[in-house]
Amino acid sequence: MKVSEVMTSPPVTVTPHYSLAEAIRRMVEGGIGSVLVTEHGTLRGIVTDRDLAVRGLGRGLDGEARVEAVMSARVVTVDAADDVHVAYRAFRRAGVRRLPVLDEGRVVGMLTVDDLLLDVFQRLADLLGPVAWSVLG
Repeated sequence: MKVSEVMTSPPVTVTPHYSLAEAIRRMVEGGIGSVLVTEHGTLRGIVTDRDLAVRGLGRGLDGEARVEAVMSARVVTVDAADDVHVAYRAFRRAGVRRLPVLDEGRVVGMLTVDDLLLDVFQRLADLLGPVAWSVLG
C-alpha cells in the first residue's frame, strides 16, 4: 500500500510569516496538532502544538510572533508513492509522530502515526470480522 492511500490531504499549511496566533487558530479549526510551513509550495518546516507551547509561549513569545521563530526547519518527509513500510521505518528512525508527504518536491499531505494505527485497526477488523461471525453464528 502506498503512503498516498493513508495520508491526510490536503495538508494544513502556513507561511513562515504567519503569527503564532494564526497557526494556533488553524490547528484548532482543523482539529490537528501541527501545521506545515511552506513558501511557494516548498516545505520550509513544521510547527507542532508542542513547539508553540515550549518554544513560543514558554519562552515568552506572544501570539503576534512569527511562525518561523518556533518552527522545526529540519523535517523528515516521505514521498506519496512510497510504500507505507518506508513510512514505518522513517517514523522509527526519526522518532517523530508526523511526516509531511511530498510528490515531486511539492507538499501534498501529512501522514501521522494515528493514520497508520487507524489503517492497522481497519485491517484487523476486516480480518477478524468473518472469524467473529463464524464463532457467533
